[in-house]
Amino acid sequence: MSKLIIATRKSPLALVQTELVAAHLRSALHVEAELLKFVTTGDRQTEWSLEQKGGKGLFTGELEQALLRGDADVAVHSTKDLPGEMPPGLSIAGYMPRENTRDVLVIRTGLTAPKTIATGSPRRRLQIAKLFPDVEFSEIRGNVDTRLRKIADQHVADATILAAAGLNRLGFTSWPGLDFRPLPFDQMVPAVGQGAIAIQSRTADAARFAPVFDAATARGINLERAFQNAMGGGCHTAFGVHAVGHELFFFHEQTGLRRLPLAPADFDAPTATAARILHSLGLK
Repeated sequence: MSKLIIATRKSPLALVQTELVAAHLRSALHVEAELLKFVTTGDRQTEWSLEQKGGKGLFTGELEQALLRGDADVAVHSTKDLPGEMPPGLSIAGYMPRENTRDVLVIRTGLTAPKTIATGSPRRRLQIAKLFPDVEFSEIRGNVDTRLRKIADQHVADATILAAAGLNRLGFTSWPGLDFRPLPFDQMVPAVGQGAIAIQSRTADAARFAPVFDAATARGINLERAFQNAMGGGCHTAFGVHAVGHELFFFHEQTGLRRLPLAPADFDAPTATAARILHSLGLK
């Protein structure tokens, strides 16, 4: 195959991420790469609450159908947008090296503590409320720059929370009128797969692509997604898990935030590890 068709969303962040994948595939496989761009259901329905609509899958369905129809060879996703279960016939072929995985409190300059935070994520709401117990929450949608403008210029809230990876990939290291405050893992556990770009393909093609992607990133995310699969977690669940080094940071609305040790063998058997830890926490 001398040319690859890559399915992607049309959002600015999705296109930046897909161009990274396209450049890597051109170099690693010596092929041409062409982008096939989609506006997904999640992109079109800008007024929907992702929490109420189930969230997961709203940004991936059109891309996955393109793979299944044979219109595209691979699809590029933010890993945290992917549901735990793949449609039959599709697999994750691999991941690009992971970016900064932290969440960032984006707050109007001059404020020490926000009174209002705009975020539609239950995971973020429950964790940030531990730092600011009296804060009030509202929804926010839109691309990253749209959200930054809504806080800085429109004052829809005092603050919002965004992924450091998206800010970094778009080059938003600062913004007029806003301060960026990265949140440590013991205050805000990231979403499963946060900071990683996933490359999805037809299952029959996955082995061809897997060797050119980052094995270390896959090792960590395979463990995180094992928890996601076991929990059946979607956007309606306040749930986060992040494997970093020899530690697992875990958050669930029933357990709060936990910090657990990991052994190298735990990464070799992700399903068993997730089952053991969830059982120990009383969640399974």
